[in-house]
Amino acid sequence: MSTEHETTPSSFSDLGLPDHLDQAVSRLGYTQPTPIQEKMIPHVLEGRDVVGQAQTGTGKTAAFALPMLAKLKTAKSREPQVLVLAPTRELAIQVADSFSDYSKHLKKIHVLPIFGGQDYNVQLRQLQKGCQIVVGTPGRVMDHIRRGSLKMDSIHSLVLDEADEMLRMGFLDDVEWILDQLPGREQTALFSATMPVNIRKIAQKYLHQPVEITIESKAVTANTVEQRCLITSGGFASKIDALGKILESEDFDGVLIFVRTKLQTVELAEKISALGYSTTALNGDIQQSQRLRTIEQLKTGKIDILVATDVAARGLDVNDLSHVI
Repeated sequence: MSTEHETTPSSFSDLGLPDHLDQAVSRLGYTQPTPIQEKMIPHVLEGRDVVGQAQTGTGKTAAFALPMLAKLKTAKSREPQVLVLAPTRELAIQVADSFSDYSKHLKKIHVLPIFGGQDYNVQLRQLQKGCQIVVGTPGRVMDHIRRGSLKMDSIHSLVLDEADEMLRMGFLDDVEWILDQLPGREQTALFSATMPVNIRKIAQKYLHQPVEITIESKAVTANTVEQRCLITSGGFASKIDALGKILESEDFDGVLIFVRTKLQTVELAEKISALGYSTTALNGDIQQSQRLRTIEQLKTGKIDILVATDVAARGLDVNDLSHVI
């Protein structure tokens, strides 16, 4: 692998993207590309395999989505050309939405998210109608490949998004199986916040002389965010007591609370609900339909507090949160 740290352009118009994509990013309010976008987009446009190490929130979705859209071979074909694998349903939906936003000026471009928990028949109908871009979780993508409903012969580009999370969730064997089903793959992009040994092995096995780009995380917190730390002793019970006092003393619009395990999401949500707050748990065991309702309730203010594991909360896009605990 090679690592590149060259000085790069400071505007999207300098990156070699087609005019319709320049218009799309301008309409979305993008002014300057982020470092991962500056360094990654030219290589993807050239057809190179790439490995990007960057934290969530650095703009990596646009770093692969924009050049992948530019490289669609024909908009007339309704066969899948680009496959993106994401670790969670929420992230798959978010990435699919980004592709749709960027392709507003392209006619007849169809983007389909597929994930577990959604009715198979809905996805089967959409796949039969045809789409150029599929964004899915590994398990459901495997199901459609085995059913023959997702045709792999026409897919020329594959993106592995948040590869370290897929490793942590036990999807690595599934990812390798999917990679083996892509005989016509011409380009592969792998993105990961960290680079554990197993992820490097995937890159070495399946990517051809990839360009490796690492974006160092500089500012960990926006200037508008205030951070405070409260150290407790006495285990989980004392943390719950301290949390109750914090909620009583703080004015908040919406709160997202992270805990380590699925069991703790339920236990803590019940404790907070008993204090009179509208609270819901979000974890990987909750059905997709309920997860979508829960997120919508948080967005609309029908629930005050969401208790989640970090994996379950991947890809959440909620504006009106005043506190994260």
